[in-house]
Amino acid sequence: MRDLGMTNEIIYIPDTGEDIADSYDWCENRELSLGEDFLSSIEACLSIMQRHPCLFPVTLDEFRHAPIRRFPFEVFYESDDEEIVVYAMFHCSQDPNKWRNGLRTTRKTSE
Repeated sequence: MRDLGMTNEIIYIPDTGEDIADSYDWCENRELSLGEDFLSSIEACLSIMQRHPCLFPVTLDEFRHAPIRRFPFEVFYESDDEEIVVYAMFHCSQDPNKWRNGLRTTRKTSE
């Protein structure tokens, strides 16, 4: 049984950093310092994911998705007893087929 005091390690696949940087730029271009608020919201979301990895619903295959509070983005991830693998972050206005296909492709290339 998992120790409730422990948190899962978060692992990012390489493209996730680019997703975050692009999203940060998107926010910053709308309002000065909004990008920093966005990063803080991501950190809060990841913290919740670490404490409660199964809290968010499964969307596709075994991928879960967690909304970023205050922002129209979702984080897609998988988790087990030791780690959380963050595969992507998508803007909610994107075509769902884009993230579905992107997640399936990402999983194949990261295995």
